[in-house]
Amino acid sequence: MRPPFRFPEGLITLRQAWQQAYAELAQAPAGAGTTALRRRLIALSGTLCTHPRWATPTAWRTGGVELRRATHTSVSTEGEGAA
Repeated sequence: MRPPFRFPEGLITLRQAWQQAYAELAQAPAGAGTTALRRRLIALSGTLCTHPRWATPTAWRTGGVELRRATHTSVSTEGEGAA
């Protein structure tokens, strides 16, 4: 069994902001002027991919999925409390 991944709080927050922007873009109606949302998602993607956590070539492969799982769980939990 592998030990759990530990991510910096800033990286978790950044990934959650990316997920929020993605969700907003997915919910926007066609032709609703989504340029600002798309630009925000692109900027967040760039910041996420160039985070110092991923400095080594294999870091993203080993931690990227775990980061998505960690933030998906916390976003899902927050959404359940709001319902």
